[in-house]
Amino acid sequence: MLKIAITADPELPVPPGLYGGIERIIAMLIKNYTVSGHQVSLFAHAGSVTEAKLYPYPGKGNSITDSIKNSYLINRTLFASRPDIIHSFSRLAYLLPQLPIGVPKIMSYQREPTISQVKKAYRIAKKDTLYFTGCSDYISRKIAPFAPAYTIYNGVGPEKYQFKASVAPDAPLVFLGRIEPIKGTHIAIELAKKTAKKLVIAGNIPAGHQEYFDSMIKPHLSDDITYIGAVNDEQKNILLGQAAAFLMPIQWNEPFGIVMIEAMACGTPVIGFNKGAVSEVIENNIDGFYGDTVAELVGCINRIAGISRTTVWQKFEKRFSSEIIAANYLQLYQELINKTKLSTTLK
Repeated sequence: MLKIAITADPELPVPPGLYGGIERIIAMLIKNYTVSGHQVSLFAHAGSVTEAKLYPYPGKGNSITDSIKNSYLINRTLFASRPDIIHSFSRLAYLLPQLPIGVPKIMSYQREPTISQVKKAYRIAKKDTLYFTGCSDYISRKIAPFAPAYTIYNGVGPEKYQFKASVAPDAPLVFLGRIEPIKGTHIAIELAKKTAKKLVIAGNIPAGHQEYFDSMIKPHLSDDITYIGAVNDEQKNILLGQAAAFLMPIQWNEPFGIVMIEAMACGTPVIGFNKGAVSEVIENNIDGFYGDTVAELVGCINRIAGISRTTVWQKFEKRFSSEIIAANYLQLYQELINKTKLSTTLK
């Protein structure tokens, strides 16, 4: 049995009500760890509902005062409890007092890393105690020149999604994500029109992007192209399960894209641009398609019938189910704990 300490950022509870990919990953890991008998402590938003022992943050934002309060809570507790390993999904600064200590620590990046912080932390940390993970090779390759980095993909619990072996002949395409330019909602509309497919758009409109929605999305809404707003987990399962394909027409380098594997958990193939980690998640012609241009994606949509939804689901189970991802992290924990102990012994 391991004593595992996990830190989250303070803004959202674990798990989140609607959106919050990192918080969902944390909740998924805790569920698997506690079922296996490990002792888990979680530092997170006071509204978190968790099987772990919760240490609620006194600060709920990103102000200097909040950060000092939260860091104090974390480090006071960790110095007293001495976990076997500390796994941070939060601000790296929260762990600053822990860096010179001989407890192994993992900093997991679900977004683009700030390399200057990585280098500074690794320089301060006691040798063989600080390690990094990226949610894709795309992320971990950015860290690897400066510090030890491992790739462990994201996952989701298969119990939250219902596999659909087939869909209706007129099943729609689906776009699910934040309604903003980098997510490519406008490209999804273009793809639907060029393939004469129905399209269902779901997701929140972030602050500052209402004009994008009003000018680029709203004018195209019709009986065939609909916008249904933000969706919860139950609605997401239904939406993705009834889709002919999930569209990922991103305009940026997506670090992972959890929604892709949520679609795959329903057996729904994914079609997206080859940016960021998309080509790591999708295997061309097996569980979806990726390409570089709108014309290529149009051709991919027209080949959806050649994708086996059963194969898509099987690939998800093998690579991205919660049990697989939790096991991968636990294996890494044990490797790093042993490495740290060996390093201490040799000294």
